[in-house]
Amino acid sequence: MKRISLLILAFLFIISCTKNYQPRIINAIDIKEFKVPNTSIRAIKAVDEKTVFYAGSQGDVGFKTAQGVSLNGLNIKYQDSIVPHFRSVAFNGKDYFALSVGNPGLLYQISEGKSQLVYKETHEKVFYDAMTFFDDNLHGIAVGDPTENCASIILTSDGGKTWQKLSCDNLPKFEEGEAFFAASNTNIKTIDSTVWIASGGAKARILKSDDFGQTWSIYNTPIIQGNGPQGIYTIDFADKNNGIIMGGNYAKPLANKANKAITNDGGKTWTLVADNQNPNYKSCVQYVPNTHGKEIFAVGKTGVSFSNDGGNTWKEVAKEGYYAIDFVDQNTAWLSGPEKIGKLVLE
Repeated sequence: MKRISLLILAFLFIISCTKNYQPRIINAIDIKEFKVPNTSIRAIKAVDEKTVFYAGSQGDVGFKTAQGVSLNGLNIKYQDSIVPHFRSVAFNGKDYFALSVGNPGLLYQISEGKSQLVYKETHEKVFYDAMTFFDDNLHGIAVGDPTENCASIILTSDGGKTWQKLSCDNLPKFEEGEAFFAASNTNIKTIDSTVWIASGGAKARILKSDDFGQTWSIYNTPIIQGNGPQGIYTIDFADKNNGIIMGGNYAKPLANKANKAITNDGGKTWTLVADNQNPNYKSCVQYVPNTHGKEIFAVGKTGVSFSNDGGNTWKEVAKEGYYAIDFVDQNTAWLSGPEKIGKLVLE
């Protein structure tokens, strides 16, 4: 009986500590920058604290190390004349994948220093924005702007060997002018078999599927929306219930009204936070791992911002502009931007 009582007390103590998690004190945030000439990098995948995989705007893919050294770099061309502009990358636990924007849409598998085209789509409206794999590394998903009256979504269930496009019959209808932003490869998020995708333009909404993208629901958000480049640019979830969306108006990057919101019901409803307060426009938001959804970083061309209370209040920690951030662990992240890669270390 005493052993059972002690176990119950220990369990209650763990629950209490989780609910009352106190963010740590960060004494310094150091960003080391490495130049990558002649390419714009919006898509990265952190490997570890020493290495990051990236794909750039000039058909370039490869690894960058913490010493600034490039490894296994490739310059990919399609039919020797088309240079893919990559803005999406994904990793299935073995191979990397890079997906281009524009027509034709080109998806390459990167394995052992070689590239192989595994999907091609030709249409005047083709524009793929982001991609990722689910936790099982077999199911993968990529999302693009509508070529008809729904989102363009392609799926794989064999680790990326083959990809199929979903019919609009199986997807929510989009409003005229509703699409996505290829800003950081983070307008899509997966946990287990669940995926969330964030739209912008005429509407700023959340598409959600709980079965690897087979069936879908769609939910409204209070993020700024309408004509032009305004809406949700990035989404992340700390767990299946708690998430955050950010964005704004790319054409008015200093505006900070209705550009960030949080959910605690898995994306069905959203509440604005820090409204009319900084940070302003951001292209990428990410939870810091193992911080119970409290610590968050957001980056954009307006700088780097940090929250330690779940997104309610923020502090600018760097003025340098970046497109994307991807965490390795609780203390280390990689960043990317125009002609550069960055490594961020929390102390």
